[in-house]
Amino acid sequence: MTVPLLLASQSPARLATLRSAGIEPEVLVSGVDEDAVLASLRALHADQGWGEPDPADAVLALARAKAEHIGAEYDTNAIILGCDSMLEIDGAIHGKPGDAATARERWRVMRGRTGVLHTGHWLIDDREDGSRGSLGASSATTVRFAALTDEEIDAYVATGEPLNVAGGFTVDGLGGPYVDGIDGDFHGVVGVSLPLLRHLLAELGVPIHALRA
Repeated sequence: MTVPLLLASQSPARLATLRSAGIEPEVLVSGVDEDAVLASLRALHADQGWGEPDPADAVLALARAKAEHIGAEYDTNAIILGCDSMLEIDGAIHGKPGDAATARERWRVMRGRTGVLHTGHWLIDDREDGSRGSLGASSATTVRFAALTDEEIDAYVATGEPLNVAGGFTVDGLGGPYVDGIDGDFHGVVGVSLPLLRHLLAELGVPIHALRA
């Protein structure tokens, strides 16, 4: 019997990645206030004297918040997967640009440089007969960006693709030609690390092949 997976993300790339691995999840998008989650994380770090949270902590907190929100709002009887991604350059973290001006400026900073794409993963075993476990981890992949011209940046931004993806780029879409290479897990850059997902599922006592339809 197939173990049901619920993806708490609206990302088409994450859904496509899971489908390419033979997994057909149900999709429910959480209504988590991401700014509030990050503000709470910063406040916790400040109270404990830990300094600013690092990008791996930030994406993991957001992934966990998304998964927990879906678990609290719905009777899922499934394993819930929450994910979130951010790009780190020079210690600063960047999510989705949101508008063309921001995306254009972001690429002018990124071109010819190297960044790290962090993706947080959080799993909750919300099955009635499951372990009821909850755990997560983050993946990190180094991305080497091409030295784009202003004309190339303007043309890419005009497609609209970089506005609504973490870091303002893709490796599996129109942005592919503008990434010279990566060091690490390709799938983590797309939005969900399949090797990391396998390891997390194993900790819940679920082999990844049990999710395949």
